[in-house]
Formats: sequence, C-alpha cells, structure tokens
Amino acid sequence: MRPFDYQRAEDAAGAVATVAARPGAAFLGAGTNLVDHLKLGLTEPDLLVDVTRLPLDTVEELPGGGLRVGATVRNSDLAGHPAVRRDYPVLAMALLAGASGQLRNMATTAGNLLQRTRCAYFQDVTTPCGKRTPGQGCSALGGYTRYHAVLGASEHCIATHPSDMAVGMAVLDPTVVVLGAHGTKRLAFEELHRLPGEEPWRDTVLEHGDLITAVEVPAVPAARTSLYRKVRDRASYAFALVSVAAVLEVDDGTVTDVRLALGGVAHKPWRARRAEQVLRGGPATEDAFRAAADAELADAHPRPGNAFKVPMARGAIVASLRELAGRQQEHR
Repeated sequence: MRPFDYQRAEDAAGAVATVAARPGAAFLGAGTNLVDHLKLGLTEPDLLVDVTRLPLDTVEELPGGGLRVGATVRNSDLAGHPAVRRDYPVLAMALLAGASGQLRNMATTAGNLLQRTRCAYFQDVTTPCGKRTPGQGCSALGGYTRYHAVLGASEHCIATHPSDMAVGMAVLDPTVVVLGAHGTKRLAFEELHRLPGEEPWRDTVLEHGDLITAVEVPAVPAARTSLYRKVRDRASYAFALVSVAAVLEVDDGTVTDVRLALGGVAHKPWRARRAEQVLRGGPATEDAFRAAADAELADAHPRPGNAFKVPMARGAIVASLRELAGRQQEHR
C-alpha cells in the first residue's frame, strides 16, 4: 500500500475545499468500499479526508412529510428507523438485503450510493479494464458475465451497480444534496448515477471534491405498499443477480400509482419507466404485469453468460407486482 496523508474534517466546507484543491485526495467514510480498493491497488489517493465525525448522521422528518437522511447515517440505523419501516418498507427491505450485519453497521448512506462495481475484471489489476484505466477496453466482453449488465451497457463496460439500497431509493424519487467547491447543489436521484457510454470510469455526475451531505426522500403515500425482491446465488451476503423495488397502488382493480426499479441489470439503479407507463391507469392483472415486464426488457442485450437474467427479471417483476396487488386485495 502506498503511503498517504490522513486528515479529520472539522466541517463540511473545509473538507470540500481540501479535497477539491488536491487532485489525489478522497473522502473517507466508513471505508467499506474504499479500503478494499486500497488493498487491491485499484486506487491510490495521497490524502484521505475523514468525514465520519461531521454532524451528518441523523434522520429528520421533514415538515411537509418525507425524510432528510444524513450522509453518514449507518445502513442498519436507516433500515431500523420507525419512519422508514412505516412509510418506506421498500427501502428498509433493500437495506437489510445488502451485505452482512457487520457491514450494515458500518456502511453509510452516501458511501452506499457511491460504491463502485464489483466486476471481477475491475478488481483484478492484471486484467485490462476501461473503468479502472481509461482506454483499456472491457475484459468482461467475451469473458465471465454472470453478474453483468443486460440493460444500458456499452462496448466500453458491461458492469453493474452493486447497491441494494440505491435500487430501493430509486422508486422514491429522492433529492441528493451535494456540497461542492461552488456551493450547494441538488440533484434528482435518477441523475446521480451514469450509464457507461464512452466514459465508464465516471460512475456519477459528481465532480472531484463534491460531498454528498444528505438525501431528501419525499412523502410517497403509495410506498406503504412496497417491497424489495432480491434474487441471488445464496441466501445472504451476495450481490443481486436481479432485484426489483416495487411500489403499487390499486383502486377498484385499476393501477393508480406504480414505481419500479431494477438492480443487478445495469450500470446504475434502473428505473423501469417503460413498464410504469404500460401499467399506470390500466388493470392490475397478471397479463398486464407480464406485458409491462416485456416492454421494459424489450431492449435487453444479454451476453451468453447472463442471458438467464432476462427471464429472471421478467419473473421477479411479475411476482413483485402480483404480491403487492394481492396484499391490497386482502385489505379490502
């Protein structure tokens, strides 16, 4: 490991100024992703600015409804927060599906959103990887692709975003509050993460020195009827092959509100807007759910090693919507 400097931030503005002024600097939160990358030689910052002691570790209920989640709120604390469990079960379920209990006790909200891909080629410095080193190409093309993307990929990268929490967040349309060198800016959650395109090394739209300080989740009444379904190779501590975050509201057999996001299938949490459009205002039936899933997956481009993800995603979408529709029927 290369030597590096360490500095504990006294305030958010000072942390941003320090990192922005030093190209080799990086923020250090819980380190559950960054420290792994230091050990593997994937990143070599010359300064780590520790932001874990900043007052960004609370969950506040907003006056008009919704929550403001501080950047350093631990995943376990967020999953167990009474308001999250009551109003956003999809988020609580997504958090609890991610990693081990030990890691959830350490991992932070912002760190979870900003974790990098777990692609085997990205993590192996002996293989070419354009996400790790611009211009090197993608070793996964023609290689091992079981965990790789079937939507939104490019010839430069077919890796997937590993976060469960981010998929649960995606259906809630939060706002990401970011402090940068030129002040505070607010990003729609869907704008935060990028598809790879020709610049796979850029996971997000954030600039060097930008610090996420909070995520503001609006009131979403329909989210009380929601769930997170994760399909994986083993029952615990495994990344999703496919996951679904689903919100569904049905009135007299008609879909009045629906929100869907997929994980394990794209470079970013994949908001299934096409499926939502097919469902909204239509019947809450099995045939409608299948038609919506087929519409969303029509542009899927699987590889030989992950073609199973398309029918798996279709089945997970349909099963999730069927379960939520059934719950509402039972409560009538």
